[in-house]
Amino acid sequence: MEELKKVLASLLSEKLYHIIISNPRQKEGAFKIKIRPVLVKEHILFQKTVYEGTKVFHENMDRQEALKIILKLMEQDFKQLEGESRELKATVLVSKKGKVTVKTMKKKTESDAERAAVSWDLSHNRVKKYILEEGRAVPFLVDLGVQTKEGKIVHSRYDKFRQINRYLEFVEDILPVFDKKESIHIIDFGCGKSYLTFALYYYLHELRGYDVVITGLDLKEDVIDHCNRLAGEYGYDKLTFLKGDIAGFEGTGKVDMVVTLHACDTATDHALKKAVDWNAKVIFSVPCCQHEVNKQISSKELAPVLKYGLIRERMSALLTDAVRANLLEEQGYDTQILEFIDMEHTPKNILIRAVKNNKYGKTGISEVTDFLHVDTTFQKLLKEK
Repeated sequence: MEELKKVLASLLSEKLYHIIISNPRQKEGAFKIKIRPVLVKEHILFQKTVYEGTKVFHENMDRQEALKIILKLMEQDFKQLEGESRELKATVLVSKKGKVTVKTMKKKTESDAERAAVSWDLSHNRVKKYILEEGRAVPFLVDLGVQTKEGKIVHSRYDKFRQINRYLEFVEDILPVFDKKESIHIIDFGCGKSYLTFALYYYLHELRGYDVVITGLDLKEDVIDHCNRLAGEYGYDKLTFLKGDIAGFEGTGKVDMVVTLHACDTATDHALKKAVDWNAKVIFSVPCCQHEVNKQISSKELAPVLKYGLIRERMSALLTDAVRANLLEEQGYDTQILEFIDMEHTPKNILIRAVKNNKYGKTGISEVTDFLHVDTTFQKLLKEK
């Protein structure tokens, strides 16, 4: 482990992109751990992200603690480590008998522009190597105006670039649910201009090699025609777009994953009901425009709070998503509510991520909705089942 200790000592600095620890010795527990630097109150720390089943845990550590923990993980729990910094690439393999093999490669000197980009990212706690790499041109990102033809990120579109990568990180977390030997059928309800749909296909099929069939659904015929044309130009032969309404869509059998991003008001509920009926393994939903509960919610005890329109609106939106998440749990899903993009951009962009675990049971959410005199569309749809 002495050679590994020396490599880690070189990697663990503000120049680190990431360290990925994988290939666990046991089936139980974490299947992957990521380490990356973050800037906290002007101090460089190292954030450990642990992926365990569908759960994700975060912890910040100083350099010495990170070094100690990584060494322990490789001695006891994992067989593989990959690390990359601005100066070094390293691969570490540990055999069943404990033999450690370390391979390193020094990188070419980076340009001033690359150094500046890493420095800028560090000041925003975002030192990382994105899933869609900067400097590598992706056709749909170029057409979106996010990248130049040379692969550089357009400065004014950097938030969009981060949002797309954040979305793909959420997707990366749930990949263990799928068997790479089988075809994955994904429905994207209310796909709109579909930049995230294209990103999903590109990531799963082009980068990760999964056999995916993705169907995008939207009401706007011109948008559907445009997206189909682009899919044809990119050679995405298993990505198609159809015109249709979420509630009335019946054009498929087996569905493995349902995506509904920014489907307005109760359209989200119809999409979630479809996903439940299909017994989808994974559901991604970013709701918006939650008006239904705002019209219903009432409580004598909360009247002093609900009398303020803005407070009522925000409470109603949060309650709507909490009800949806709990109802999905009752339908046998492990459900999380995650921040999709920074809250400073919009207070409504949260993601409901649900992964089928077949654990059914009451959550107590019906008592909450009864207390607040709320009966949502999702509740009504599930009663029809």
